[in-house]
Amino acid sequence: MSRNSVLLIDDDISLRRVTEFTLHEAGYRVLTAADGEEGLRIFKLEQPGVVITDIQMPGLSGYDVLKQVKAEQPETLVVVITAYGTVEKAVEAMKLGAFDYLTKPFSRDELVLVTGKAFAYSGLKEENQRLRQELTQKIDFTRLVGISDEMQQVFEIVRRVAASEATVLIGGESGTGKELIARAIHSGSERHDGPFVPVNCAAIPRELLESELFGHLRGAFTGAVKDRKGKFELADGGTLFLDEVGELPVELQPKLLRALQEREIEPVGGSVRKVDVRVVAATNRDLEVAIDDGGFREDLYYRLAVIPVHLPPLRERRADIPLLVRHFLGKHGNVACSAAALAALNAYGWPGNVRELENAVERMVILRRGEDIELDDLPPKIRRPQQAASGGVLNLPDEGYPLEELEKEAVLEALRRNDWNQTRAAAFLRIPRHTLIYRLEKYGITKNGAAEPKS
Repeated sequence: MSRNSVLLIDDDISLRRVTEFTLHEAGYRVLTAADGEEGLRIFKLEQPGVVITDIQMPGLSGYDVLKQVKAEQPETLVVVITAYGTVEKAVEAMKLGAFDYLTKPFSRDELVLVTGKAFAYSGLKEENQRLRQELTQKIDFTRLVGISDEMQQVFEIVRRVAASEATVLIGGESGTGKELIARAIHSGSERHDGPFVPVNCAAIPRELLESELFGHLRGAFTGAVKDRKGKFELADGGTLFLDEVGELPVELQPKLLRALQEREIEPVGGSVRKVDVRVVAATNRDLEVAIDDGGFREDLYYRLAVIPVHLPPLRERRADIPLLVRHFLGKHGNVACSAAALAALNAYGWPGNVRELENAVERMVILRRGEDIELDDLPPKIRRPQQAASGGVLNLPDEGYPLEELEKEAVLEALRRNDWNQTRAAAFLRIPRHTLIYRLEKYGITKNGAAEPKS
């Protein structure tokens, strides 16, 4: 695209010559066409930076030119010329993507001003795009390991959303690496030089959470012996990561919603203060189910989930397991792993996901018997899937086993692997949610993982 060239399309030869002369005097390279068809041919060959076209022309109208230019080169800025008294046509052109319009008769100064504005705007867009690309290149993916299609899709979302100010909600089971994704988003944002402040909403007692997030003034409550800044203020100019946001008490959710909407907080015992914070949240709960159950506000959910990101569990991206094993072996001891041991690691279900895998690798590195990690160095529960060489998922005793017990164990295992989220557990078992609930009632299965006898 030529940065200094203007394509002028007008069937009025007199106006065309005057306009061409004025733009040439202002320092622009001017290309001219007497109608829309000729103008589009020149546009395709020359790729000018700005197109100025009359609306009313024989053959292709200015509307037609505008639509085709935008279809072929959306970044090209188009200025339309309309007769006095037909401004509504110019407004229609603006709706179709025109940058600005000139009303006949227009002065030389108006023409030069509008054309200059168009080129200045184009330059700003290019500079903004360049800066965004630079930020994207700074995203810290060093701790994010994955070659699977599922993880590549996650990385692509991170690249596209990092430079924005949008609130992001990261969903996924425990141990999938949600905080690593949040840190990658922060590293690729314009706030990367600011603080990254993580808060685990599930780890802070309910009665202290409001003060932890929003701060308090001395004397606001018993034990408040001095003023204290909350996490929102500590994250000012940077990113606040709200981990396990689904555990936030319902009575505190309106205050978080206000902070997101108004960018202002109210410390306990204090007055309203402005904050400049980007929020990235994470949860292992299905918040849409929590909304139905009355445990989470719907308006807060949609404010948090402007950009939703789902991290798949490790069992759904097994192509990443060998890569992760090598990564953690290098991190914890720089030792090798036999093919048999790697096959067992790859076959295991990893209910604790990447966190469980790293812990297992670290343990094997420390407790290994030889120079490298062999099958016998794996924990028994990970070696056990090797029994499945027969092709099944069960290891039934020779004397037989009750079918109801098998079903009960399958339901319990599905719930454990999905953190007792009934919607995901039902999907894991390939059954409707109401069928799962029926099985829970049938076997008296409670959330503590035990099956209680029905009375």
